[in-house]
Amino acid sequence: MLSGTHRNSLQEQVIYGRPAAEVVAGLAKSFGASRLMIATTASLAGADGLAETLARALGPLCVGVFSGVSAHSPREGVIAGAAQARRVAADLLVAVGGGSVIDATKVMQLALWAGVDNPEDLGRLRAGPGEDRIDASILSAAEFTPFAGVTDAGRHAKEGYAHRLLAPRAVVLDPVTTRSTPPRLWFSTGMKAVDHAVEQLCAAVRSPYADALAEAGLKTLAAGLSATRDRPDDLDARLDCQVGMWLAMSGAGAGQGLGASHAIGHTLGGTYGVPHGLTSCVILPAVVAWNAEAQPERQALVARLIGRPDLSASEAIKALARSLDLPVNLAAVGITPDQFQAIAEHTMGDRGVRANPRPITGPGDIVEILRLAAG
Repeated sequence: MLSGTHRNSLQEQVIYGRPAAEVVAGLAKSFGASRLMIATTASLAGADGLAETLARALGPLCVGVFSGVSAHSPREGVIAGAAQARRVAADLLVAVGGGSVIDATKVMQLALWAGVDNPEDLGRLRAGPGEDRIDASILSAAEFTPFAGVTDAGRHAKEGYAHRLLAPRAVVLDPVTTRSTPPRLWFSTGMKAVDHAVEQLCAAVRSPYADALAEAGLKTLAAGLSATRDRPDDLDARLDCQVGMWLAMSGAGAGQGLGASHAIGHTLGGTYGVPHGLTSCVILPAVVAWNAEAQPERQALVARLIGRPDLSASEAIKALARSLDLPVNLAAVGITPDQFQAIAEHTMGDRGVRANPRPITGPGDIVEILRLAAG
């Protein structure tokens, strides 16, 4: 008999298929906000970047654009963003970008709420309420969870933050805003969303809510990613990808949890600088292969949902990544065998290790997975 707990965050709305500027302006009015600050990256804040385009469309409603967020959300960027929000007296934060931007913005709100103004004090804000946010993302799905990861650059370590109020109050999914996303970023973040779905479908503890959404999400993602590869300007296919990543993440956002692929990915990203989407391309097939004997029926379902019932789940995931011109081995992302032991030892502290469907008993098991990923 199934048993468990389903947790809802305090996210109020997901608005999809409508122009982002129109939706954000309407949401601000409904929230009683009149001073929006956009948080984003330098690449999206250029003259023709998505963030600047949105800022212009919002007119005087937007009182600033903070473009100091970088990969893996360093603490320093979070503090700088919170400081700018204070200077411009922002009453609504709008995250424009992928997972790093969204996570950074989540923790900015904690810094604002607690009056923290230096990187060293962020560590004590592992829980606590904050300001409202709207998020508009690529395919990271960070916008659907009450969790955030920020990097302590001094320790080369990713720190986790969690609170029900960290889930953005509203999410805007506008496929038009994704047309300028570089293909490699689009497809690799799509594979990160695939990772969310697969690790939920293959989790040791079943959840009817997570299972149903992950199945729909994986099927929609696999079809949508292939369609956007063949027809980059197809807005319906792009919206399918956005909806697919939303569905794929929903179970994890409700507390279902994720496994060893995400655990190793956290180490490769936060400590070794590998983009999170690429960690999923490389590590997920290896983890699935290592887990195969523990869950043959679940993995057969994964292969069917991807559209490759003729392959093992591991090979189906690899085939999808290859079809999107993405790497599928560690050497391609700059990770070499002499680093495996250190990666394994660091990863053992991640909660995803304990949630893996095949028990991981020590660093040696993770080294085995890394060797599979090197092939």
